[in-house]
Amino acid sequence: MRDRRPRIVCISQARMTSTRLPGKILLEAAGKSLLAHHLERLRRCGTLDAVVLATTVNRTDDPVERAGRALGLPVFRGSEQDVLSRFAGAAAMAGADLVVRVTSDCPLIDPALVDELVGGFVAGPAADYRSIDTSRFPRGLDAEVFTRAALDEAAAQATDPAEREHVTPYIYRRPDRFRIAEPLRPAPAPDGPPQRWCVDEPADFELVRRLLEALVPEKPDFGWQDCCNVLNRHPDWIGINAAVRQKTLHRPGMPMAHKEKNNGS
Repeated sequence: MRDRRPRIVCISQARMTSTRLPGKILLEAAGKSLLAHHLERLRRCGTLDAVVLATTVNRTDDPVERAGRALGLPVFRGSEQDVLSRFAGAAAMAGADLVVRVTSDCPLIDPALVDELVGGFVAGPAADYRSIDTSRFPRGLDAEVFTRAALDEAAAQATDPAEREHVTPYIYRRPDRFRIAEPLRPAPAPDGPPQRWCVDEPADFELVRRLLEALVPEKPDFGWQDCCNVLNRHPDWIGINAAVRQKTLHRPGMPMAHKEKNNGS
């Protein structure tokens, strides 16, 4: 891979049957669905060769496929629960060498952060896996990058149901087998308590809706720091979803909590 530029493919997982807020990705804010905001922001990334939407074979996810194709994106459909096999299938379809994993309930995802994550992974020491440190960034900016070889090995070898549902635990739980790069961290870290900019519950949607409606008309290419600026002007907004708790999957030896995707996978 080092002898040529790797083909870098971002795969976003999406489904309609989230447990806490069904159909959340097609809720609308600032004139379009959360899924459209999410995918259109990813298409602004300069490091990506392709963006693929990975949904399930369930008929309930036919609207997800239609939404992706309406944006001109390739769509891969696979298992609902075995998300690892879904990612492996999508990566094979797209001819990926490197895979960027994101989730569709993150409509404020920052293209510049994704580019920084991927650029550092490609230019840095050889590695198999790197993530954004969401213990220091707001949740909702989540992204991981890993090699296609690591993904394929995980898909072939993982037997733990959690490792098949959450895609990357097989990789980052095995630092003796895979080269785990230092996560991307902000410098300096944002002040104040951790914030949630992902959408799992109605309160999350209310906050994200307000941010999108405040930012999109004036600065459609906004970044995560622009969201911070809006919240500095509206500090009461931070409390809107403060009671929502993040589901986590323990990540031994890693500083970031891994977001479970029972809701948005």
